[in-house]
Amino acid sequence: MRVIVYVEILQKLSACGWSSYRLRKEGKLPESVLTRLRQGRPVTTDTIDTVCELLECQPGEFLRWEPGE
Repeated sequence: MRVIVYVEILQKLSACGWSSYRLRKEGKLPESVLTRLRQGRPVTTDTIDTVCELLECQPGEFLRWEPGE
């Protein structure tokens, strides 16, 4: 199974001033999405778009593909 891995996504958001609290309070990302990111579970392309907007970056800066077992 192939796997997409989030590379320090929450740490990168936090370094840019986007704490979990602020993300929820300002309606950028709901708690359910933050939980999925913490657990490394799939998220929608809309979520990836939002993260790119917040970090002003490309998806490749926080997503990595790894071959599965």
